[in-house]
Amino acid sequence: MSLRVGIAGYGLAGRYFHAPLLKGCGFEIVAIQTSNHERSAHALADFPKTTVVSTIEELVAQQLDLVVVASANLVHAKHALAAINAGIPVVVDKPMGRTLAETREIVNAGESAGVGVCTFFNRRWDSDALTIKKVLASGVLGEVHRIDSRFERFRPELNATSWRENMSAADGGGQLLDLQPHLISTAIDWFGTAELVTASVRSLRGGADDDSVVVLRHESGVMSYLSASAVVGAPGPRIRILGTKGALVINDLDPQEALLRAGKFPENGTWTLPTTSPAFLHRADVIEKIESIPGNYGHFYNCVELAITTGAPWPVPNSDALLVASIIDQARETGTRAR
Repeated sequence: MSLRVGIAGYGLAGRYFHAPLLKGCGFEIVAIQTSNHERSAHALADFPKTTVVSTIEELVAQQLDLVVVASANLVHAKHALAAINAGIPVVVDKPMGRTLAETREIVNAGESAGVGVCTFFNRRWDSDALTIKKVLASGVLGEVHRIDSRFERFRPELNATSWRENMSAADGGGQLLDLQPHLISTAIDWFGTAELVTASVRSLRGGADDDSVVVLRHESGVMSYLSASAVVGAPGPRIRILGTKGALVINDLDPQEALLRAGKFPENGTWTLPTTSPAFLHRADVIEKIESIPGNYGHFYNCVELAITTGAPWPVPNSDALLVASIIDQARETGTRAR
């Protein structure tokens, strides 16, 4: 029997990431919470048999096996705590909380109630992320000493309808909370725990922070240089990893987001469409294309199902969510003070 899931929020994250992934992984989407009339119509068009409700209290009353919090960052904690208090396991879209304190409140509530809690760091299942793990295990790069990882775009004009681009950091807006969690979470997944060295956090367009650089030093000795910006007219490669025997360069973004936005989904938890990002091994002028591993966000929800039904580990440990939140708090303090 399929697990019954309710989704809180049906904007970008809810409609184009979580809903198709849940559908493709065999979950039954029985309820969707949104107070927006247009999004209510979208929900019913996408899932005619679902129940659409306007409040989180109504959602958690639907006899659910899982709640997915895909709402605005401003209400992540409210929605996650409502699920936990109802005894329902919960997946929270990144960032779990707006601050370390809010993230810790959610994690502690889950632990106290004995309810599973997990954050959605889906980029750990990008093609580039999985390929990097393979390359690191092979030793072909020698001793890795540096990584440059980027989410860089060129959007010089603010989107007036986007809360991410206009809300204050206190209300959950800005790229430090939107894109840096992906960059930080993948860096610590590859190279282990880390501490902040320095950061720059700026607003170049007059709205929320839209240009940030975070520099980490991992216990392994690797340095991570992480850039998230909406004002880059010439974006750099998505990822560059430097080692003593060569460099790994991946130029392109994983294709899964584009597929999901186009209405595709991984059938039975696995994509049947190409989901690889080309990867290249550089040794100065010698460039060799290497085999990439296909990305698969469906693996996250396959692991969630096992965690609920068998007690297997959740796909992202809460210690990682707490570390990412701590680094973001420190980066905001350091980066804004330095301006």
